[in-house]
Amino acid sequence: MLLVPLLAAGLSGTAAGTASASGLSPTGLPATAVATASAAAIPPICESRLPKEAGDTIRLIDRGGPFPYPKDGTVFQNREGLLPQKPRGFYREYTVKTPGLETRGARRIVTSGSEGRNGMYYTANHYRSFSDIDFTC
Repeated sequence: MLLVPLLAAGLSGTAAGTASASGLSPTGLPATAVATASAAAIPPICESRLPKEAGDTIRLIDRGGPFPYPKDGTVFQNREGLLPQKPRGFYREYTVKTPGLETRGARRIVTSGSEGRNGMYYTANHYRSFSDIDFTC
């Protein structure tokens, strides 16, 4: 399994998914293999452990809006390659408000196609890492 050697080598996150001009990652493996391994290792997070504002955003997503920011519901391109590779337009991003900030901040919920709650991811650090939201705990 490709994931084990990558983790053993200490390679994860965006560094492992970065391709050179040759199409190889810093490990010398094809960049697509590294991105796929990274996407397979997305850790879960219980919905109950998310910030209160994430729950507010999830409820808005479930209702179809209205959303507080114009960028909410726009295409998330997964340029970082941390989520499973899908066609453009598959992922959508939504802002999770951060108390005390006037800007959108770094927190987001990313949804997957029409998978509803079966395909929601949370990032607290503007796409540097993701957690797969688990609604069963």
